[in-house]
Amino acid sequence: MKFINRIITNRTVDLSDVNFSEGEIILIDKPSGPTSFQVVNKIKKITREMKIGHSGTLDPLASGLMIVCTGKKTKVMDNFFNLDKTYSGTIMLGVKSISMDSETEMIELPFNEHLDEKKILCVREKFLGEIEQLPPMYSAVKINGKKLYNLARKGKSIERKSRKVFISNFEIEKIDMPYIHFRITCSKGTYIRVIADDFGKELHTGGILIKLRREKIGNFQVNDALTIPQFESTLFNTAKFFEIVSKN
Repeated sequence: MKFINRIITNRTVDLSDVNFSEGEIILIDKPSGPTSFQVVNKIKKITREMKIGHSGTLDPLASGLMIVCTGKKTKVMDNFFNLDKTYSGTIMLGVKSISMDSETEMIELPFNEHLDEKKILCVREKFLGEIEQLPPMYSAVKINGKKLYNLARKGKSIERKSRKVFISNFEIEKIDMPYIHFRITCSKGTYIRVIADDFGKELHTGGILIKLRREKIGNFQVNDALTIPQFESTLFNTAKFFEIVSKN
């Protein structure tokens, strides 16, 4: 990508010429727990730069790669939004929840005792290629200016339109009933929680997402990303930057 001069990764040891206002691109490994918004706010405090964007929201319980752009580099964020994303995760069968993951109360459903690897792999085939998804109520999608998850947490549900997404790869890596461990590569806008829910329905039982990690965005990998403590430590060990922020 021609607009990239450099990317700050876990291999970056010298940030003496960093300029967050002019623009930097940082690979961040988000932990499970905080929201993407909270991660961005933390980076704002660390860098003293208020103009920051990222490559796409991860649910609070999800971990993994976020591409963070600062200052003038926020203008190139669209280049990252449109890239395919790769996730690994775990689906738990025999349960359902309104959030389609473990964020909300789980309800046990009758378990299909006749499930086997052949049936699971057969259902997986239905999710390859172009499919339609209905955005979940527990999502950051806005309808009429209101974020769906704010309505969902008030017990409300509104009509939504399905969207087309593309699944280019869907591997079942391990089956350990009631858990299905998978890796998936998909287009932007794909909700893995919805796939978990639909997967359970196709198997005539429930299904929720209990673990998710974003491993790749395009060719950018989480293995190259910095945790927030690593980023903060690398930055403040750079004497020049420490002198600059100390004067502000």
